[in-house]
Amino acid sequence: MKKRPRVRDIGLVLGELPVGTYNSITDVPGVKVGHCTVSFGSGALVPGQGPARTGVTAILPQAGNCFTRKLEAAAYVINGFGKSIGLPQLQELGQLETPILLTNTLNAPKVADALITYMLQRNPEIGVSTSTINVVVGECNDGYLNDIQGRHVQPEHVWQALESARSGVVPEGAVGAGTGMVTFGFKGGIGTASRLLPAEVGGFVVGVLVLSNFGSRRQLTIAGVPVGTRLVDYKEECPDDGSIMVIVATDAPLKSRQLLRLAKRVPFGLARTGSIASNGSGDFAIAFSTNLGQPHSSQPGDLQEAALVENGKLMSLLFQATVEAVEEAVLNSLFRATTVKGRDDRIVPALPLDQTVALLQRYGRLKC
Repeated sequence: MKKRPRVRDIGLVLGELPVGTYNSITDVPGVKVGHCTVSFGSGALVPGQGPARTGVTAILPQAGNCFTRKLEAAAYVINGFGKSIGLPQLQELGQLETPILLTNTLNAPKVADALITYMLQRNPEIGVSTSTINVVVGECNDGYLNDIQGRHVQPEHVWQALESARSGVVPEGAVGAGTGMVTFGFKGGIGTASRLLPAEVGGFVVGVLVLSNFGSRRQLTIAGVPVGTRLVDYKEECPDDGSIMVIVATDAPLKSRQLLRLAKRVPFGLARTGSIASNGSGDFAIAFSTNLGQPHSSQPGDLQEAALVENGKLMSLLFQATVEAVEEAVLNSLFRATTVKGRDDRIVPALPLDQTVALLQRYGRLKC
């Protein structure tokens, strides 16, 4: 099968800021991503048995131990129709102390339990001589293609995603947690992108990874072009509210309040693709800094690592980087995803590239 392109491979350049080496969240130093895809069975749905079209994706936010060096972080609820785990404490304390896992809705508690075991093995003092752990798991509903009742993501799949996490190129589309996701009526899933800030303001990196599972076909917009309404030959698939998880990483040493400001810019990037954050859509953003941490053990009067002064020009560029990377990450999830047949022989087609490219050329959006 011919490899499907990313957005930039067809000559579509979104935004103004340059991209990183991999145009990925892994352009942020220390960040790694791993997937485990769980796909088996075919034909009619047998609840609890299959077919399965699901998986888990792991984002490791730093090379070191997340529990002993907690990272500054923030979470923003765009529309709260979701069942993510660990966000209240993250919002309250502004700290991330575990990898971030993404999976399907009904698998979230099972995946969280596996992540707890993973963290306990690496930090046996948890719950014995020190505090407990706040694991973070995001989710989207892949029940249109997947036997979601089966909760087929097992602890060994979680461990595989965590242990396989790497820097560099991130597989996108129908992989890991994205295996059964649907976006704008076409196959969606995992997408990623990055932006680089100018050297004169620090040369910082902003990277984004999305688990996209939202929108109706008519809403799909690419570089301002109403692509969805022009693809008249394609039947609408799974036209429900859906959801999206957005992970924003940066090496800019930002405090949780500043990271919340970045997370609040995520909806602007989503809106560029056609999102309206519909009533039943669970839309969540998590942002963290790899360059501002806090030790688990501290004494009164200890000082934290230094944060950036909130310079207006710098913050605006970080906001711009976030918006641009979110937009491109969503579109990469669509461009890279392949057609998937799931439960009850339901088929969700890949975005038709020939027609999409022709539309973008007609509107003068391609630089090739």
